[in-house]
Amino acid sequence: FLGEETAQSGRLTDAPTFVVDPIDGTTNFVHAHPYISISLAFAHKQKPLVGVIYNPFTQHLYTAIKGHGAYLTSPKLPLSFPEEGARVESQYEKRKLPLRSPPAPLPDLSHALVAVEYGNERNGNNWDCKMSTFSALGRDKSLDGAMVQSVRSLGSAALNMCSVARGDLDLYWEGGCWAWDVAAGWVIVEEAGGMVVGGNKGEWTPKVDGRRYLVLRAGAEKAVVEEFWGKTQG
Repeated sequence: FLGEETAQSGRLTDAPTFVVDPIDGTTNFVHAHPYISISLAFAHKQKPLVGVIYNPFTQHLYTAIKGHGAYLTSPKLPLSFPEEGARVESQYEKRKLPLRSPPAPLPDLSHALVAVEYGNERNGNNWDCKMSTFSALGRDKSLDGAMVQSVRSLGSAALNMCSVARGDLDLYWEGGCWAWDVAAGWVIVEEAGGMVVGGNKGEWTPKVDGRRYLVLRAGAEKAVVEEFWGKTQG
């Protein structure tokens, strides 16, 4: 068992392990901002095999099993209003991820909506790297920037990964997360046709507890990874 509240080192071993984050998006939770999740993964030999992520505010449930696809189960919108006094019962629908099939191509960063996070460490090399990279992503191409369409900082690593799996976020770049933040999302993204690579240049096969990640949706070309790495500052 590896969990945020009890972990001593934050490192996975080869043993079969449940990886749990009971509240991913703690700051959002404190502010009652409804972008939080419960994240549960099962890993073996340091590879996530099962992922479950649930947002209790939106009642969105993301699930994936290695080799069996990724899915979103969410409330189904009623087609008509219930009669007065009638009991309202929630209905749910289960959809395969990504939601758009086939996914749209993502040829370069100038077409991308990118998620980034500030994190808790607000000084030192990691902070300087983040700020320089954020600037490089947003700058005009005439200034050697990527000029991404926009960036989002939403406050939950697990749900950011789910948005990439859905296809409405193109990339998510993170430096400073732990295994419990990303293990469940990892298998959901991969089963939705996306990929997880390292946050630094050349890290094509990162470890789940490596703490620096670049997550891309289905349809993103490997050239986008190389382009992003080229904009990483520090």
